[in-house]
Amino acid sequence: MSERGSSRPGGNEPEQVESAQQALFSTAEVAGVSYDEAAREAVGFRGPVACSAAGITYRQLDYWARTSLVEPTVRGATGSGTQRLYSFRDILVLKVVKRLLDAGVSLPNIRKAVEFLRGRGVRDLANITLLSDGISVYECTSAEEVVDLLAGGQGVFGIAVSGALRELTGALHTLPAERVDGASAGADPDELAGRRQQRAVS
Repeated sequence: MSERGSSRPGGNEPEQVESAQQALFSTAEVAGVSYDEAAREAVGFRGPVACSAAGITYRQLDYWARTSLVEPTVRGATGSGTQRLYSFRDILVLKVVKRLLDAGVSLPNIRKAVEFLRGRGVRDLANITLLSDGISVYECTSAEEVVDLLAGGQGVFGIAVSGALRELTGALHTLPAERVDGASAGADPDELAGRRQQRAVS
């Protein structure tokens, strides 16, 4: 995982560079999407939910957990009958891994990228754009760094993590979660009672 890419021969047209730059950072402004990290980390999502939200298969999820690529941080599979629980941040990393795989990045290089991502909080990740030429993965935190890489002339695939964050927030909003204490993370009982009372016919 590199913070910035080295220069390469050749160069893209200025218009292409500017267009790609705008596309990569068009979602950066939504990094401030309503997000309570402490509240999110207090709940977990079961494997099938994590798969659905990240766009991966359960086989991939299981393999990545067993090989320590992306492990559930809320609760691991500690024995027969226990369910893995993935945090919001875990699923965000799963989503990024899927996109890197789709871009042709090798698993060893993805593993290096994941090691880097593990040390960042969700808000920090939302300010990062990952670029890859299919071989290396580079961290960019400004439009200027993106331009430096795009100007090299080789094909570069970009992932604006803030965009993945926004997609994930929308996807998980309607999917079931569990609190760390084992209870379902549903609506507050008093709120449900209030709704029932409002719908009651006298």
